[in-house]
Amino acid sequence: MTAIIALVGRPNVGKSTLFNRLTKSRNALVADMPGLTRDRHYGVGKMGERPYLVVDTGGFEPEQREGLIAAMADQTRQAIAESDAVCFVVDAKEGISSQDEEIAQVLRRSGKPIYLVLNKMDVKGAVAEMGEFHRLGLGQPYTISAAHGHGVAPLMDAILEALPAPESVAKAPEKGPRIAVLGRPNVGKSTLVNAMLGEDRVIVFDAPGTTRDSIRIPYERHGKPYVMIDTAGVRRRARVGEGLEKLSVLKTLEALRDADVVLLVLDAHQGIADQDAHLVGIAVELGRPVVLVVNKWDGLTAEARKALREQLQRRLDFIAYAPVYTISALHGTGVGDLYRSIDKLWASARQHFSTGQLNRVLEDVISTHQPPLAGGRRIKLRYCHQGGENPITLVFHGNQLTRLPGSYKRYLEGAFRKALGIDQIPVRLIFRQGENPYDDAAKGHRH
Repeated sequence: MTAIIALVGRPNVGKSTLFNRLTKSRNALVADMPGLTRDRHYGVGKMGERPYLVVDTGGFEPEQREGLIAAMADQTRQAIAESDAVCFVVDAKEGISSQDEEIAQVLRRSGKPIYLVLNKMDVKGAVAEMGEFHRLGLGQPYTISAAHGHGVAPLMDAILEALPAPESVAKAPEKGPRIAVLGRPNVGKSTLVNAMLGEDRVIVFDAPGTTRDSIRIPYERHGKPYVMIDTAGVRRRARVGEGLEKLSVLKTLEALRDADVVLLVLDAHQGIADQDAHLVGIAVELGRPVVLVVNKWDGLTAEARKALREQLQRRLDFIAYAPVYTISALHGTGVGDLYRSIDKLWASARQHFSTGQLNRVLEDVISTHQPPLAGGRRIKLRYCHQGGENPITLVFHGNQLTRLPGSYKRYLEGAFRKALGIDQIPVRLIFRQGENPYDDAAKGHRH
């Protein structure tokens, strides 16, 4: 298996900055405020030919017994338990705190290889004397600057050298669908993620905004690889400030761009809000297939269910092609059924259609319903070819295409979606005026 390295420490010592350094990404939120990372956050890195998985954790406060801090501490304990090695990150500028000593006790009992990492050694006033850190009983400290990368390579060399040899490390699983779980705060996104994963991987806490970051979790189901992206609850724009929540919104949009399939979670008791339509609209603009997941369905009366179905049709009519599932994430009812649509939409969005096939469809579409006249002349659609996948992009060439009305564009989209068997995914149409894409020889001659 790929080596798993957990980053553990009290809040604000630089774990997320080190995570970004080790994964060569900016996947963890980094800002100068304590408590930013709450859940386990996974990323893939590589040192030479050695792949590894890094787990970023929230600020560890092991003595807390209740509330969100205790839930974060439980997440950290799980990360320690599933890791092959632990980097215990401390702040070289502030020196040892009583909290560091509590964490060291937990780590010593874990039986895992522990690497004491003194971060922020580049900061003015950082301790020059290592003696006090030996009190933690975790061996010789490694001194680094996560922000600038100093000392990180020797640390990783030491960790990977002590772990199983490369030939015993399994290859990373092949890439599978990346599933973004989206929705307003407190609609049950994290509960759904846990139900789909079959374990309590993400903190579920009964308060809006518990998930602040976008968490990527690679996993397998029935031997098939997936990546789950649990996004932060996005609030209405008017309530999003310049600080943490703005960062979380940006991470949600980033997750949408990275996703192959989007699960939009709706609360059956709250109905469809403007924010739900806004989120779906962003997903559609990005060309992402969407599954509408109505959670807490089991608590509705027959009358309320009928009203909600009507509201879905009315408020989200622009994505009428999206599959709809009614579930209870808490009880697991209907959750397994989601994978049928996830697999289908993922495969559909990656299809490639030959130019010949597309132009045969175009011919049938035009013969059924010709484009209208514009300025006394018939608008002509001459050629069609595929310009991309995920989303499937169809490029049309012809004359007067700038004057093609929206109603005919919608007809084209629906007809192609049906003819190609891709009726549940977004299709992007591009219209190019007066070009013949196959007249390359003529173009070359002109140039």
